[in-house]
Amino acid sequence: MSEKNVTVVAEMKAKLGKEAELKENLIGLLHPTHQEEGCINYDMHQSAEDSSTFLFYENWTSKEALDQHLAMPHLKAFFAKTPDLIDGEVKISLWDKVSY
Repeated sequence: MSEKNVTVVAEMKAKLGKEAELKENLIGLLHPTHQEEGCINYDMHQSAEDSSTFLFYENWTSKEALDQHLAMPHLKAFFAKTPDLIDGEVKISLWDKVSY
């Protein structure tokens, strides 16, 4: 039996004055992530109500594909920068699709 798809929601808020720098770094993740095996979609959003808040809506073919993504050099490099860019922690949650 094949693994089920995994949906991820990741949300973060930029530190005051770091909004543009965080956005630039997040945009830099898009192309390499879209090239990863197992990436169905990796969509970046910026809040219409608070421009310092960013959200990723992602779908992966399996938990294994997501784990491989989290180990990629471009993502590790981004997380190494987050203490300077992000207010608090990146909030990551996994979701199961219940309707089609």
